[in-house]
Amino acid sequence: MHHQWLLLATCFWVIFMFMVASKFITLTFKDPDAYSAKQEFLFLTAAPDAGRSLRETHFPEELKLTGNMLPGGRLVQPLVYMQRLELVRNVCREDTLRNLSHTAISKFVLDRIFVCDKHEILFCQTPKVGNTQWKKVLIVLNGAFPSIEEIPESVVHDHEKNGLPRLSSFSDAEIQKRLKTYFKFFIVRDPFERLISAFKDKFVHNPRFEPWYRHEIAPGIIRKYRRNRTETRGIQFEDFVRYLGDPNHRWLDLQFGDHIIHWVTYVELCAPCEIKYSVIGHHETLEDDAPYILKEAGIDHLVSYPTIPPGITAYNRTKVEHYFLGVSKRDIRRLYARFEGDFKLFGYQKPDFLLN
Repeated sequence: MHHQWLLLATCFWVIFMFMVASKFITLTFKDPDAYSAKQEFLFLTAAPDAGRSLRETHFPEELKLTGNMLPGGRLVQPLVYMQRLELVRNVCREDTLRNLSHTAISKFVLDRIFVCDKHEILFCQTPKVGNTQWKKVLIVLNGAFPSIEEIPESVVHDHEKNGLPRLSSFSDAEIQKRLKTYFKFFIVRDPFERLISAFKDKFVHNPRFEPWYRHEIAPGIIRKYRRNRTETRGIQFEDFVRYLGDPNHRWLDLQFGDHIIHWVTYVELCAPCEIKYSVIGHHETLEDDAPYILKEAGIDHLVSYPTIPPGITAYNRTKVEHYFLGVSKRDIRRLYARFEGDFKLFGYQKPDFLLN
């Protein structure tokens, strides 16, 4: 009798465990997140080897992008940043655009690149694309000031006081070492909108009180490029466009010196076909790109990019149309011919609404 009760109890226990297991299996297959998890794996790659930094991890075609780490050491590749670098490589190979996409790594280029040796970072300056804020980030990282808020505006662009060495200040061997091993980045924005920003900042508002733009550079442009000689107003945007689009603009550039950095092409500033940058940020998506750059450089726990006012980085077609309203189609086409390399290298749409 005792054995019968023991056998019966054992049967009930087996049946109970089977019911629990069945319920668990049912719940597992009905997990609503299962499809999302399956999609997620489309963007995953293997985690880097233990003991290797993310920056040392090698990806196909020498892409040194690291992405964001997920729980469990899985690595997500943000495709947009890979695509930007791939686009640059592809355009750099186009022979028809070679004159617009290639430039020598000259002292002019090396002067644009600021160095943070402590964190192995190179930043190429592209004026009128939020560079002041990135300079503040590097100034803090270099230890010149404890926080971004404590940096006086007068110091940011004073290269004797801001603690930002230029790459040109190093020996050839030291330059090559940094170009090969450091994290390198720069920021771009729509080329025509950048030119409008440069014109407003230097010739209209001039908030930093740089009188040479109005009193030396503007008269030089007006003398050569103003069509109506009886016009007595200060420099107009159409004068500026005519100067920039002139194939023979370089003789004036030489007179203006380094002041031209505010309107020369990204190619001339940063040599993207000659230098393999780690990340190329876009002004239009800076809210996403700034945190990504800080994370990729390994400094997101040390400093934050200053708050970006809502909508300030968005492309403004209405503003572009307004400024180009009084400019002839011929002059706009010549301007585009000079900046075509920038449009194509960085994926900006050809402004047909201005050209046709």
